[in-house]
Amino acid sequence: MSYSVYLVIGLGGALGAIARYVLSTWIYQKYFYTFPWGTFVVNMLGCFVLGIVYVLGVENLVTSPNTRLFISVGFLGAFTTFSTLSLETLNLIKSGEIIVAVLNGLGSMLVGLIAVWLGMSLTQLLIK
Repeated sequence: MSYSVYLVIGLGGALGAIARYVLSTWIYQKYFYTFPWGTFVVNMLGCFVLGIVYVLGVENLVTSPNTRLFISVGFLGAFTTFSTLSLETLNLIKSGEIIVAVLNGLGSMLVGLIAVWLGMSLTQLLIK
């Protein structure tokens, strides 16, 4: 594997981590509720964009492996966060917010699947 692969993944990861911090912090400051909206929105947006990138790669509209690695492994890998979702869900359980915890965990999975599907479907419609 060439050093350029590590570089594009690292650069994408740095930008994705910064974008996640900025967006989730803004959401938490603007819409603070018991439900962890910042992590939820970031993860769902990441799912949607990954659906787009997947279709563009399959249809050979994004042919550069480095570009796909930059976006999917680097940027989106750092932008989305399963570990934070898990921690926030556990903290909701510990604080007695069982229903909110279940909504967060199951809702993230269900809406995440829908977001990937929407990203893929809309992209397929737009490129045909």
